[in-house]
Amino acid sequence: MEWILWLPILLFSVVMHECAHGYVASLCGDDTARYAGRITLNPVPHLDPFGSILMPLLLILTGSNFFIAWAKPVPVNPRNFRNPGRDDIMVSLAGPATNLMLALFFTLLAIIGQVVFRSLPFLAYLAQTLTILSVVGMRINLLLAIFNLIPIPPLDGSHILRELLPYRAAIEFDRISRYGFIILLVLVMTPLFRFIFLPADILFLLLRQVIQTVG
Repeated sequence: MEWILWLPILLFSVVMHECAHGYVASLCGDDTARYAGRITLNPVPHLDPFGSILMPLLLILTGSNFFIAWAKPVPVNPRNFRNPGRDDIMVSLAGPATNLMLALFFTLLAIIGQVVFRSLPFLAYLAQTLTILSVVGMRINLLLAIFNLIPIPPLDGSHILRELLPYRAAIEFDRISRYGFIILLVLVMTPLFRFIFLPADILFLLLRQVIQTVG
C-alpha cells in the first residue's frame, strides 16, 4: 500500500517539475506556457492521461517496487528565446534541477522529523509520519530527476543532447524522435530500466546517511 503515500507526492513533484520549465522559459523570453495557464500548481492542466494516470496504475498493478509518472509537456516556443541553444538547455534542465532541490528539501524535513522525534516524545507519531513522508519525497524526486535526464524523446535529456550534438547528428536525432515514445515504453518494460536508476539509488542512500548522521 506504499503507493497511497507515493501518488500525492508524485503528483506534486511532477507539477513542480513542469512549472519550473514554464517559469524558466518565461525568464528566457518565451511566455507560451504562461499564456497557456501552465505555470500553476493546479495539477489539472498538467495531467497526461497516460503518464499521470495509466503509467502509475500499470506499475501498481504489476507489483513494481517503484513508481514513475510524467505530465503533459509544457508548451515552449524556442523562437522566442533570446539565445535559443543555451535557453533550450536551461529550460530542459529546470525540471530535473527542481526535482533535485525538492529531494534536498524533503531531506531537510526528514532531519527535522528525526530531531523532533528524539526531543519531543509527545510528538513522536507526527514526527515519525513527517520523516516517512519526507523519505518518500526524497525517493520520488531523485527518480524523477534521473528519469527525465534519459536522452530519449520527449524527455528533458533528449533536448539537452540535441543541443549538444553537431548539426548533422542533430538532424538524424530529429528523425528518430518520432519513435521516442515507443522506445521509452519498451525500455520501461525491460530489466534495463531498473539499472538506469542506479544513480538515484546511490544518491538516496547518501541522503539517508545524512539524515541518520545529522538527525
